[in-house]
Amino acid sequence: MSTTTTTGETGSGSSPMTETFSEEKARRYYDRLRERIHAYAEGKGKVAGKTSDFLLLVPDMFLLLWRLAGDGRVSGRNKALLGSGIAYFLFPLDLVPELFLGPAGFLDDLVFAAYIVNRMLADTPPEILRRHWSGREDVLAAVQRVLGSADQLVRGDLLRRLKRMMR
Repeated sequence: MSTTTTTGETGSGSSPMTETFSEEKARRYYDRLRERIHAYAEGKGKVAGKTSDFLLLVPDMFLLLWRLAGDGRVSGRNKALLGSGIAYFLFPLDLVPELFLGPAGFLDDLVFAAYIVNRMLADTPPEILRRHWSGREDVLAAVQRVLGSADQLVRGDLLRRLKRMMR
């Protein structure tokens, strides 16, 4: 089976996730997520602070995972990781559920995605990641920034801080 990837290159090893989740659907999810996070960040103003900066990476990270899952140059093992990351984004109940916390609930999704992308760097050239990245800053810098702050973003008192911020 041969598929056309989002880079226009042809390769085998398409992901079942990308076969059932088209580029158009991924883009609509991305756009809805970005609008929701922007509205949340604007509504919270300075209260959300640094959290807003991280939340604005969420849609870009989702789209990166999705695009990489459809790239024939990505190994099967990494595609399995990418599929789990995509599913984690889409599944409504997770470690910090969006269902109850709104966009702030995507922080754990972001950290999980950053760990996946960081793991992929062991055997995937950075140029492939950069080719699929939609964010403003370099993808590697974004991943390192998220991972560097992961303990602060997803730690024991995160829920308490998020609840206080939601008031």
